[in-house]
Amino acid sequence: MIGQFTEDTVRVFAAELGCGLDFLHNLGVIHRDVKMENILLTDNGHLRLADFGLSRRLERGGRAFTICGTIQYMAPEVLSGGPYNHAADWWSLGILLFSLVTGKFPVPAEPDHCSMLRKVRAFPYEMPLNTSPPFALLLTELLCKTPARRLRNLERFKRQAFFHGTSFDHVLLQRKPVTVILELRERPDRAAKARRGFTLSLQPLRGFDYDAVLSPSATPDTQIHASTQTHTDVFSPSVPLPLQPAQEKLPERCLCDGLR
Repeated sequence: MIGQFTEDTVRVFAAELGCGLDFLHNLGVIHRDVKMENILLTDNGHLRLADFGLSRRLERGGRAFTICGTIQYMAPEVLSGGPYNHAADWWSLGILLFSLVTGKFPVPAEPDHCSMLRKVRAFPYEMPLNTSPPFALLLTELLCKTPARRLRNLERFKRQAFFHGTSFDHVLLQRKPVTVILELRERPDRAAKARRGFTLSLQPLRGFDYDAVLSPSATPDTQIHASTQTHTDVFSPSVPLPLQPAQEKLPERCLCDGLR
């Protein structure tokens, strides 16, 4: 992971994500996979939490036991097989905020959850010296290894000194564009980096024609038009048209793009 965001930028991200988690938890939903790759960016640089594939219904006071998530972001009680509750999402938020400001994870990923649990339990989670005291305090409370003592609700989250003067009204939060994201979008190397990331993500698919996806010879619309001209008198749904994969818009707006 390369690069960092400033604390001022992360303050906006943290407020939006805190509001998002509170909304989910009040609905009786635990996300269980809060991480950079599951956060999308709007045109103005604001956040949208995505990918609810590991989410489940969990009412307040409920408990879960399934070991799931992304290993670097998993709370110790999740790594140990539970019981755990909504507090696990707030731990993941702490790991995310730590990574955005420092450019690295506090504990590198281990090959299995048992090894990761041992590392997490032994790690002191000391804050880097270059972080401000209010931000260090916020991370310390989010990354408390005891779930019952962890910062795990929006009201306590909003009272943190790090958010002094920050509005948690979602309309006000998203009214002002996030300048750094707009600047990253205008960088001349952004398209090349997005293309590189897209290509690398497909490397496990041996024999896959990347060029056909990245630079297709024709779009489905043009091929359908050509095919209907050739087969004007016979068209059957059982005869597939020779479509090539469309040139998709590359995944250019993901929170982790700013750290590459």
